[in-house]
Amino acid sequence: MPLALLALAIGAFGIGTTEFVIMGLLPEVAADFQVSIPTAGFLVTGYALGVVLGAPLMTILGTRVTRKRMLMLLMGLFIVGNVVSALAPVFGVMLAGRVIASLAHGAFFGIGSVVAAGLVAPEKKAGAIAMMFTGLTVANVVGVPLGTFIGQSVGWRVTFFVVAGLGVLGLLGVAKLVPEQPRPQGVRIRHELAAFRNVQVLLAMAMTVLGFGGVFAAITYITPMMTETAGFATSSVTWLLVLFGLGMVGGNLLGGKFADRHLMPMLYVSLGALAVILALFTLTAHNKIAAAVTVVLIGALGFATVPPLQKRVLDQAAGAPTLASAVNIGAFNLGNALAAWLGGIVISAGFGYTAPNWVGAVLAASALLLAVLSGVLERRTFIGGRPVAAQASAPAAGADAVESALSSSAPTAR
Repeated sequence: MPLALLALAIGAFGIGTTEFVIMGLLPEVAADFQVSIPTAGFLVTGYALGVVLGAPLMTILGTRVTRKRMLMLLMGLFIVGNVVSALAPVFGVMLAGRVIASLAHGAFFGIGSVVAAGLVAPEKKAGAIAMMFTGLTVANVVGVPLGTFIGQSVGWRVTFFVVAGLGVLGLLGVAKLVPEQPRPQGVRIRHELAAFRNVQVLLAMAMTVLGFGGVFAAITYITPMMTETAGFATSSVTWLLVLFGLGMVGGNLLGGKFADRHLMPMLYVSLGALAVILALFTLTAHNKIAAAVTVVLIGALGFATVPPLQKRVLDQAAGAPTLASAVNIGAFNLGNALAAWLGGIVISAGFGYTAPNWVGAVLAASALLLAVLSGVLERRTFIGGRPVAAQASAPAAGADAVESALSSSAPTAR
């Protein structure tokens, strides 16, 4: 694996830390701003929605510069957002800072996925993507627990200053290690948009929304769930997040390994098992040992879906993958926002802190059904011995043909 993947992993580490650390600090932030836990959960939802909007927006703005320069600009935006959060005098300003930081998230991982896949041989693409996402998963083993400990010990504002410092390291890593690449020639925005006419691309993104949303339904409220239901002390949340992060690291690496060999079977197994484990979490959350084991399994099964889903989008949108790749990262966070919102609803309705686990189980099961549908369509529909999806993903043979096709159909990108 090229050394440049290390630079991408460093940036991913900083982004992963700021995305997930808020979950361990929800009670502290809520108390400081005098808001409820479900209201504080909007810091998760707002970040996720910012990723959804920022992924296509920042990717489109980045088409006029090289990918390396765009990655550096995104890390700069990430730094600014975290500093704003750290200095926020009121809840609304902190939410704004979270959104600013989130605008860099989707485009960084989307563009980074394309860069990572382009650095290795075709049969190693999922593995390269998984290596970049290792920074995100390691953040949950080191960055998030450390950030939670700092926030609970000396204040959550210090945590966000530290996260801004991680962003500086990520910026320097990209500047030093990622090779300068020429801006892609001959690919225009309308070519990128053509990928969204491919039903397999849309199915993969829907799987992303529902599958990873299942993880966030449970993990967003892990602190009150583990302290109020399982009976853990607040200080124990730190090592519970370490366990979740270890599961993520293992699942991410396994997902990358097997996705290069058996992509769809990997999705069937991971999504099916994730739905079962989330449903069981409603019961295991009442026992400390069982709850800890379940947290590990949720992290492993949830992130086992990430490399195969990202690779599937890249494969199906092979002719113009950059925008589709970034939008799929936004799809992960759309699922996060949806799940955090639904989880807050069932808690506010009085169903208890374990109720979001049922929400997650339903979302993961729905993703499994879409994966089965996608597999069936791929097996049944062939033209000239080649899947229709593969043909549809390639840009038409000329800008006019693509533009004509787009103008004659309803827009599908959201």
